Amino acid sequence: MDGPSGTGKSTVSRHLALRLGVRYLDTGAMYRAATLAVLREGVDLADITHLIDTAVRANIEISTNPHRSAVSLHGVRVDDEIRSAPVTSAVSAVAAVPEIRARLVAAQRDLIGTGGIVVEGRDIGAVVWPAALPKIYLTASAAVRARRRAGELGSGSDLDAVAVDLARRDRLDSTRADSPLAKADDAIEIDTSRLDVDEVVNRLVGIVWASAGHG
Repeated sequence: MDGPSGTGKSTVSRHLALRLGVRYLDTGAMYRAATLAVLREGVDLADITHLIDTAVRANIEISTNPHRSAVSLHGVRVDDEIRSAPVTSAVSAVAAVPEIRARLVAAQRDLIGTGGIVVEGRDIGAVVWPAALPKIYLTASAAVRARRRAGELGSGSDLDAVAVDLARRDRLDSTRADSPLAKADDAIEIDTSRLDVDEVVNRLVGIVWASAGHG
């Protein structure tokens, strides 16, 4: 399940995993945990050597239980901290470093390879697990994405500022040299702008069953 922020990817992926009775992996949470490790050590994002060393040494653990989201850094839960504004602002820069991506992609492949799982990210179908079927790419209008993201951040968020930040992250994620945000050639694209969570999940359940030969 790929796509940019604000398309409903996380909520839809978790609900789909629950409906199918399989595991769920939020790969973005892994990059956020690596980013938190970097920020905690006060690493200058321009100091690539130090950045790589800190992120690669980070002991990141993530639960694949869709009933209970849990991300730990060096043995301590950081579920809320990885969603903070500083992490959100820096994560695209950290995720763009090839050595960091290689380390986390290897960990993601280990988790994916052990059985049925719904995986969400930005390059799952194109890079992390090209053999995945079905591949889904979620989209939504810029205005809808900004409203959804602002809702996640809370009542104090500025909608215009959120829209600008989403555009910035899209640009960084889409233009990075290593594993950019991309729709796999055989991915099914769904625009969630006018759909609620249940409508998207119901459509996806049908797609999954059809791909498994039950449709």
